Amino acid sequence: MRRRATATPPGPGLADLAPDQRLRRLELTVTRRLNGLLQGQYHGLLPGPGSEMAGSREYRPGEDEVRRMDWAVTARTTVPHVREVDADRELTTWLLVDASPSMEYGTATLDKRELAVAAVAAVGFLTAGVGNRLGAQVLAPDGVRRFPARSGRTHLLGLLRALLGAPRFGAVDAVPRAEALPALVDGLAGVGRVATRRGLVVVVSDFLDGLPDDRDAAPPWEAELRRLAVRHQVLAVEVTDPRELELPDVGLVTLVDPETGRRREVWTGDRHLRTRYAEAAAAERDQVRQALRRAGATHLALRTDRDWTADIVRHVHHQRRLATAPAPARGGAA
Repeated sequence: MRRRATATPPGPGLADLAPDQRLRRLELTVTRRLNGLLQGQYHGLLPGPGSEMAGSREYRPGEDEVRRMDWAVTARTTVPHVREVDADRELTTWLLVDASPSMEYGTATLDKRELAVAAVAAVGFLTAGVGNRLGAQVLAPDGVRRFPARSGRTHLLGLLRALLGAPRFGAVDAVPRAEALPALVDGLAGVGRVATRRGLVVVVSDFLDGLPDDRDAAPPWEAELRRLAVRHQVLAVEVTDPRELELPDVGLVTLVDPETGRRREVWTGDRHLRTRYAEAAAAERDQVRQALRRAGATHLALRTDRDWTADIVRHVHHQRRLATAPAPARGGAA
């Protein structure tokens, strides 16, 4: 008699677990998978040789990179010199986390807010080290929650627990008016006021706040992001869901703006409508990418339907290659 194979029921997803269980799973994912793929004591989401000037020394042919040339000292002494920098051993990381109602949307294993918490966990565990500190500001519908920059695993776990245990605003009747929501531009300005020492600033958001209808116009948060990028290394983590990019054919649906409560019925069986929706969504995402590029921020795109750990690993490896790539040659061939 043949035995019928029984399918093993899948384990609970991250969204189905209690906050402490989700926290433990996030920690295991980061420390086991990411640490196993990202070797080295200082992983670095935005690696570099350092930022603090430590003087100049004479240029060594074959050893030094031309892009490190100290032209002022070279002109003054008529001897080629290169700049020396001290490695950044103590890093202060500031997080700006968007926890507005639009971040509660999701149609995959994680919603956008769960994915944002996962990104915060990755940043926290990857930048953890002796002397390193982590601070955060969370843009929630009930106001801005501030966490001072501190070091240690206990501080990081407390931040993640607060993000995971924050109340949901899924009910339309509970959604506050749009003008009461803290704006992304105000959060960036707040980070600029507290981040007085050069460090790493990580912004986790869908970056939909205040996007103008004119695709050529700059979003209101672009200028503040550019100010941060002048002094700090800035990493913009863009969180999206596949249903924000493509509209499926599911008949008549009611769409609700999570931040204003406005409703609109849409017949998704219209192929022309679905095409226009996809084109508008692609243009909107391109508008965000262009704004981040103009602001000088490094862009990391995460989607709720993809393996976020693999996306982070690819991003870190790409940044390492950029940091170690030789400078492009100037001028043509002799």
